[in-house]
Amino acid sequence: MNKRPVVFLDRDGTLNVEVGYIRNVDDLVLIDGAAEAVRKLNQAGIAAILVTNQTGAARGYYAESHIHALHARLLKLLKAENAHLDQIYYCPHLDEGTVPPFNRACDCRKPEVGMVEQAYAEHPELDKSQSFVIGDKATDVELARNCGAKGILVTTGYGTAVLKGEYQHIVEPDFQAPSIVEAVDWILQQVQVAH
Repeated sequence: MNKRPVVFLDRDGTLNVEVGYIRNVDDLVLIDGAAEAVRKLNQAGIAAILVTNQTGAARGYYAESHIHALHARLLKLLKAENAHLDQIYYCPHLDEGTVPPFNRACDCRKPEVGMVEQAYAEHPELDKSQSFVIGDKATDVELARNCGAKGILVTTGYGTAVLKGEYQHIVEPDFQAPSIVEAVDWILQQVQVAH
């Protein structure tokens, strides 16, 4: 079996515009060029897998079903531009949350590697040696370190604040990009895809 390179994508601030907790599904709007970037991964045979922390349900902001509705909208917006995600994983947990069963510690909340390990278990074709994480937070870069991937910090969303030490903490990504567009272009230069 040919192994597929894989890109683990953050959601808010990476694929869609960062607006805090999205209470109205229609407020999920793609970042300019995001669908095109995902389509480039699709066309290159690189797996595009969403790994996102979604604590809104644990905080009592909305039901878990709302997270599914947001992801349905995300997929619809991508499909409209001939792009798709190969899989979606999300962590609904928050130790200090107020709503059971989500108010607990876990091994899937980034930068923990639970979602990535689940992806590898369910998709044995994925190539760990050609794996990348794209995100706008320090925790995304740390996830990459923790799972042996290359970490790319985009300066959409919280990325600029991370680099200035104003959000979470400063990290040193393998690559820094203005958006997912440039991040994917860099990845395409790095990978050797078997056709």
